[in-house]
Amino acid sequence: MADDAPTQRSSPVLQLLASGLQFWIRQQCEAVESLELQLQGSSLGLLRGRLDGVSLVARRVVFSSLEIERVELRSDAIDVQVGNLLRGKAVQLEHPFNIEGTVAFSAGGLGRSLCTPHWRPLGDQLVDGLLGLTPLKSVSIERDRLVLQAQEHRCETIPRAVDGHLELCGEDGSPCVALPADPNISIENANLEGGLLQLQGRARVSP
Repeated sequence: MADDAPTQRSSPVLQLLASGLQFWIRQQCEAVESLELQLQGSSLGLLRGRLDGVSLVARRVVFSSLEIERVELRSDAIDVQVGNLLRGKAVQLEHPFNIEGTVAFSAGGLGRSLCTPHWRPLGDQLVDGLLGLTPLKSVSIERDRLVLQAQEHRCETIPRAVDGHLELCGEDGSPCVALPADPNISIENANLEGGLLQLQGRARVSP
């Protein structure tokens, strides 16, 4: 894993917080290849327990057994307890905050993720709903289609954001299958571009 230096350099306190946030983010993930942070705020505001926001760019992330090729996020204001941080302890985030941005998945990453014990039931649910077959064998991206294969059959699907959740819809009147929705996540746009499935949306993070 790459160990990127924080990009915020205007204040020693903000640099310290950036390092603490990087450590906190890495603790939430199984793997992070690279991570860049930009902090918005001032030392005075931070000492009062408020950070105006955070922008994040990360690559090759594994979160909850899900492989993510690229993550670009920005947050709204965050309440931060800096007392322990200044005493050399881990950063503490005590209140929920909102984020918005884009996550991108490669076909290979999706295929591997959906074959893990954690996500295999979802992969099988998708091909069962689209093809009436299980188990999921492979995932590929061909032009502007996400292709799922089970046994010797395959289904070309179009990803769509519908009412805050993701649906995969087959062509020519084939059924649509909705992925389970998380009440804390709202997906606003889904597309296939550059060989990646890209999802744009908002989420509520509860530390």
